[in-house]
Amino acid sequence: MKPSLTAALIAVLLTGCAGGTVYKDAPPLEFAAFDYGFATKTATVNGITVSYIDEGKGEKTLLLVHGLASNGGFWRYNIGPLSEHYRVIAVDLPGYGRSDKGVYPYTMSFYADVLSALLTQLGVPRAVYVGHSMGGQIGIHFSFRHPEQMEKLILAAPAGIEPFSRGDGDWLKSVMTIDWVKKTTEERIRANIAMNFYDYDDRFEWMVEERTRMAKAKDFEDFCYAVVRSVYGMLDEPTTKLLSDITVETHVIFGREDQLIPNPILHGGRSAEVGEAAKRAIPNSTLTFIEKAGHMVHMERPAEFNAAVIARAH
Repeated sequence: MKPSLTAALIAVLLTGCAGGTVYKDAPPLEFAAFDYGFATKTATVNGITVSYIDEGKGEKTLLLVHGLASNGGFWRYNIGPLSEHYRVIAVDLPGYGRSDKGVYPYTMSFYADVLSALLTQLGVPRAVYVGHSMGGQIGIHFSFRHPEQMEKLILAAPAGIEPFSRGDGDWLKSVMTIDWVKKTTEERIRANIAMNFYDYDDRFEWMVEERTRMAKAKDFEDFCYAVVRSVYGMLDEPTTKLLSDITVETHVIFGREDQLIPNPILHGGRSAEVGEAAKRAIPNSTLTFIEKAGHMVHMERPAEFNAAVIARAH
């Protein structure tokens, strides 16, 4: 494959993990200093310190799980409105945000088990699981490993539906390196992030600043390791052929103009095709498309997304 396509494909994979020059000379932003717009708490589960946001009250709890290379702050447009109806817990997965970073497995099963232990520690017997992108694939594994803790499953632009061949996976692993992630420029960061949206604008400039400045953080290489190993984890624990085994009530939400699912380099097509495939394969499932929204559907069209979650979580 040509180098230009290699770069484009990695950009697709990182979905917002990638370095104009506005913040080049700005000081480092340590992960502990991220501003999510909400206070964070910590819990030690399975020997790992996990950071999370905990807002609101209600008979039901929503567990919000972010995607690859992001963090709990990516739910900032959803937490407030949803917490008017539910207790909302938005987690930083290990390796991301304010949570511990280390040499962890970073598999989908690993993440599912950490989230299960977190719910137990917080005294939450069952939760409505809301997962974006990689967080969706983790949620599918959660539904298999800890079904007693999952009340419903809401998948937002989920990974784990679109199939990848063994050859796809082997090639992706060969080009996905820590060094490549570390050296992503600010111009490329902005371009990568813009790919996540139908209509990118300055509302989301904080994402560019956060990603550019955190490249100077003391544990940035550990974050890059988590990103690379998470990609491996998604490839090594595919769920496409397991969708018919999901037993919990499931709702799938896609932005109609998602440019990242299906993978535009390897597969092509439209998100509608992936969404319809999910609905056909998952028993007791429903499907919502949100117009004029891309991969970051929960951020780009928060009012519509929040309404869809509330309608299905009741």
